[in-house]
Amino acid sequence: MPSKTCSIDTLVVPGLNGSAAGHWQRHWVEGQPSSIMVEQDDWAHPELGAWKARLEQQLSSCRSGAWIVAHSMGCLLTAQMADSPLRHLIRGALLVAPCDLKTTENQHPDVIRFGDMPCQRLPFPSLMIGSSNDPYMDTETLQRTASCWGSRLVNLGPVGHINPQSGFGRWSEGYALLSQLQTTVEGRRAIQPTLPARTAPTAAAEPHVHSHA
Repeated sequence: MPSKTCSIDTLVVPGLNGSAAGHWQRHWVEGQPSSIMVEQDDWAHPELGAWKARLEQQLSSCRSGAWIVAHSMGCLLTAQMADSPLRHLIRGALLVAPCDLKTTENQHPDVIRFGDMPCQRLPFPSLMIGSSNDPYMDTETLQRTASCWGSRLVNLGPVGHINPQSGFGRWSEGYALLSQLQTTVEGRRAIQPTLPARTAPTAAAEPHVHSHA
């Protein structure tokens, strides 16, 4: 494991019940040698402390930082990293089909211990991907969450929860979306040192802090 984690630059973070064979996250890990799945001991009973500790453990192995590709409750877990001492290691996050915590708890009673719905601004760049008919988060909540987290929002339309049940197996568009985020982030980092000091405030307010449908 140590030799593999040294070359890892992408952490794939599933949600409730994990991402089984056929899920686009599983395809992602199988097709991208530089990515690894963050595995939890108990996928069926999400507990924030245990899940966060596992993500921090994996992130700490990525000395140069890592990109996060999260789905559903994995997006909430990623957002909870906003106050983690390891948050500086998150280079950016692709947040796919985030779930509303209360809605998810209502659909899966007595199995989730995840505290409150995170609402703080994320200290790392993020691109949120949602849909107009996700049973786990309605459009209004999706827009509000993107604004709250400071994420740029892309709404794919009526595509459900962006999982195998809604037709998402191998998802090539996901790779393009992460690449888009990476290009934006790395491009910004590359040009910042060349900007005159008086323009620094403008450079800090880049597009990722705005959300749109």
